[in-house]
Amino acid sequence: MPGFNGSNPPILSGDERTAKVLIAGHFGAGKTTFVHGLSQIAPVSTEEVMTSAGEGIDHSDLPQKTTTTVAMDFGRLHLADDLVLYLFGAPGQPRFFNILKDLAYGALGAIVLTDTRRLHETYPILELVEQLHMPYAVAVNAFDGAPVHSEPRLRQVMDLAEATPLVTCDAREPTSSRNALIVLIRHLLTPESAR
Repeated sequence: MPGFNGSNPPILSGDERTAKVLIAGHFGAGKTTFVHGLSQIAPVSTEEVMTSAGEGIDHSDLPQKTTTTVAMDFGRLHLADDLVLYLFGAPGQPRFFNILKDLAYGALGAIVLTDTRRLHETYPILELVEQLHMPYAVAVNAFDGAPVHSEPRLRQVMDLAEATPLVTCDAREPTSSRNALIVLIRHLLTPESAR
């Protein structure tokens, strides 16, 4: 795959197919890391420092997290020689759900990232993506020290349809994140009647 190893990103030649993919998930799920790790261009980011004005709104139980996405992250990835993905990372806090809805416009599908330490925060995101009638795959981001659950248990607690792809990835590892995107793309290419 050209450019994936961090070398100069390939220039668009005009004969590629392009697709918009939404990267959704709760606050702190790893969306910014996912998009930035995959992008072959300098990613666009709207990370802002969390301040005391956000106390009671932003999480205080994630001391290592000092910034939050307030609009979007954007990146571009040549997934194959003839397929370019435009990655739109949506903010994960409920107060920004209107932005998530706007970013979903025109997207072929979504990756919903989750952290098993806060699975309950994934439920509103899943509900929103389903309300948007958007096909999606769930990617469990493998945070260090996070609880590990079996696939049947994860499907049960997230109430996932059997046809909904469920994968584990590490958003810090581009190859792992890329593999999660490939699972989503394969899901999108599967006829609905065969899902």
